[in-house]
Amino acid sequence: MDKQIIILFGQPGAGKGTQAELLVDKLGFHHFESSKVLEAFYKKEDPEKVVVADGENFKVGDEIIRWKTGLLNSPKFVVALFSQKIKDLADEGESIVFSGSPRTAYEAEKEIPLFIGLYGLENIKLVVLEISAEATIFRNSHRKICDLMRHTILFTPETENLTKCPLDGSDLVARKGLDDVETIKKRIQVFHDETLPVLEIAERFGLRAHKINAEQTVADVHKDVLAAIK
Repeated sequence: MDKQIIILFGQPGAGKGTQAELLVDKLGFHHFESSKVLEAFYKKEDPEKVVVADGENFKVGDEIIRWKTGLLNSPKFVVALFSQKIKDLADEGESIVFSGSPRTAYEAEKEIPLFIGLYGLENIKLVVLEISAEATIFRNSHRKICDLMRHTILFTPETENLTKCPLDGSDLVARKGLDDVETIKKRIQVFHDETLPVLEIAERFGLRAHKINAEQTVADVHKDVLAAIK
């Protein structure tokens, strides 16, 4: 079977990360989770460091502030950071599932041709997880992640009172700032203003969007995702 790229697209709280992890477990894909790639980069880099991308200078500290306040990171900075990692994964023969990239028109214009060149148009699937703004606010403001491995713990009656991650035993914590209600509202607006145009660009490059109701149970969404990528 040829190696594939799956792009999971949707606003915050649509379940992109959850569905990506299910594809990792079921099909052996590499999960390219943009937020975690950025978070890991910010943890190890000096905030005073300057990254040169496409002829412009970007201070890491400035990008950290954007990230923490619900704004998208500078597209040129993101493309520079992600492109080499994507090429490395392709060289290693990995199938990749993306859960948050590309996020802007600029990223789409740069990354989608890269995907096509590395994997071929026929091996790229675009899955749109559709969810209301109300569901986004509820899901994001109630979710927690584990402090050690950064697993997302879905909010359900069964998990509501959990304080420890059932997978690694570390504390469950809220993503301070990122999942505050006002920050979530800002992220929704940013999604509509800056990320939604990615769909039009993807379709212009020949990708067809497979739309799925993401307000179903995780299991039903996963079933629809598998049907969409076959």
